Amino acid sequence: MRLWLLFLMLLLTMALNGCGYNTLQSTDEQIKASWAEVLNQYQRRADLVPNLVNTVKGFAAQEQTVLLGVTNARAKVGSIQATPELVNDEQAFAKFQQAQSELTSALSRLLVVTENYPQLKSDANFRELQAQLEGTENRITVARNRYIKAVQEYNLVVRSFPSNLTAMMFGYKQKPSFAVENEKEISRPPTVDFSTPAIPPTGK
Repeated sequence: MRLWLLFLMLLLTMALNGCGYNTLQSTDEQIKASWAEVLNQYQRRADLVPNLVNTVKGFAAQEQTVLLGVTNARAKVGSIQATPELVNDEQAFAKFQQAQSELTSALSRLLVVTENYPQLKSDANFRELQAQLEGTENRITVARNRYIKAVQEYNLVVRSFPSNLTAMMFGYKQKPSFAVENEKEISRPPTVDFSTPAIPPTGK
């Protein structure tokens, strides 16, 4: 009896391996790990924003439009509940991606504005915050690329035969990824035209 049970278990294991079930499991777990790291790095960036805004405000309080833009973009990011299940909802994922993209753009505009304030640029606290932000942006890019690769591998298994039959049987569906256009935008550093004389700050 035990031999029969072992034989059946062996057949079941071979069947699951052959139909791609184990590959679906492993690639799905890789997506979860990659997504967790994306969220971790985005949260690290969001945590830097209040101190960065307050520091800039101390030297450039008149830049209300830019400062408000960063604050609002961060608030929009915070309003989205970024859970592990978000990768299973294409619309929710798109909203999350759009909110993060808006914060990226707002922070880029803020850094461009700071070029007009030499005293701010020489402030030790601002330099430290800027270095932390740049490091975090780099880690975000790395984390996103890992997530994109993990999703590509998983989606390939979901679409390929015969593993696509197993995917349908167990409810595995394709997962959304970051758009190529957005990936180019987020990895592009803010540009500053140093050929144009800096506009002297007012009120100082």
